[in-house]
Amino acid sequence: MGPHAMTASPSGEVFDKLRRHQSPKLALTGKFAGRGAVESSALGSRVTLSDGRSALDFGSYAVTLVGHRHPRVVEAVSRQLEVMPTSTRSLANPVAAEAAAHLADYLGGRLPKIYFGLNGADAVEVSVKLARLATGRERVLAVTGGYHGKTLGALSLTHSPLFRTGLLGCAVDVVHLDPDDPDAVRRQVAEGPVAAVIFEPVQGENGAVPLRTDVLRQWCEDAHAHGAFAIADEIQCGLRRCGERSVALADGLPVDAVLVGKPLGGGVMPLSAVVCTEELYRPLATDPFLHSATFGGHPLSCAALPAALETVEELSGHGRLLADRLAAGLRELHECHPRVLSGFHGRGLLWGLDLSTPGAAGEVVVSLAGDGLLVSPCLSRPTTIRLLPSLATTEAELEEALSILDAALGAATAGLHD
Repeated sequence: MGPHAMTASPSGEVFDKLRRHQSPKLALTGKFAGRGAVESSALGSRVTLSDGRSALDFGSYAVTLVGHRHPRVVEAVSRQLEVMPTSTRSLANPVAAEAAAHLADYLGGRLPKIYFGLNGADAVEVSVKLARLATGRERVLAVTGGYHGKTLGALSLTHSPLFRTGLLGCAVDVVHLDPDDPDAVRRQVAEGPVAAVIFEPVQGENGAVPLRTDVLRQWCEDAHAHGAFAIADEIQCGLRRCGERSVALADGLPVDAVLVGKPLGGGVMPLSAVVCTEELYRPLATDPFLHSATFGGHPLSCAALPAALETVEELSGHGRLLADRLAAGLRELHECHPRVLSGFHGRGLLWGLDLSTPGAAGEVVVSLAGDGLLVSPCLSRPTTIRLLPSLATTEAELEEALSILDAALGAATAGLHD
């Protein structure tokens, strides 16, 4: 075994390597959150730390929808690993073909074309690139509060200027719309050509805020009347995270594409996808090398997809029960701690909790992690934290999480100054 072999390191060595080879701030944040310990292993909804403690995972930025290391997904990936873990990229790969057909069928078949990427920004970039090529137009409409990734093209669609610090410009001509203005698209198309409108039916990074269905429907109709495309970014809110396979399709929105990712690889492999119409996909149908990625449609990732979606469906009924109990629990916490928990919003198993101040939010996040509950902060909304439990969470684990949250909110309330 060589000197740089990947072996488990004591936590102090981990933080030292992070400081030296990545970011001192990353090391400090991780050390603070884990109270000096690092993540060691995980199964289901629990993560085990290097000091032996365990924590419930209600974070992971929505990736672990079916929990950690679900045996069905691990088995599917392991089988493919033993046969052909990568692709020649010259010959057709049956695993990618099967995954594409499976995903198109899963979303009802109205959107038959699939492009596979590795992360959400990949899917966003490709969908917007296709819309611009298919229409011959440059301008794209996005939504105030929206988040679509941090690569340069996706970053121009992301609303918060926080992520563009030090960058003078981005690659896409974008106008951001008021999410409560049903006539916003109509006015924009009257002012000049538009290639597409892109929106999250439930805005994740903005604190799990559901957008109005009537507004989104009007936007889609006005975009189509102008010859523009409508793209639903469901990378965080889709695949039953918010109850439905696709929020946009379940709400009857006439979208041309649904973007999915995060849990698509079952919490085991990185995978995202553009699921779209023939019309939007036409530039890639004409020239399949117009956009390509070495690891796009990777066999191990694509092997995970059917297993992941089958598991999601198997757990979906339990997920609805969890969602109802979580919503009720949050109402109870809001009533008990109104001074520090100023509000909450969300859908299904995606919820945002608004704290009274950024300081209170930070205090609660740290307290939760120390007491065994991991959550995801909202980077561009510092007063809000996200709860993202998995479908594999048991009722007892949900009650445990609510109890930990109750204690943290109580402590934060006690620390407020009158």
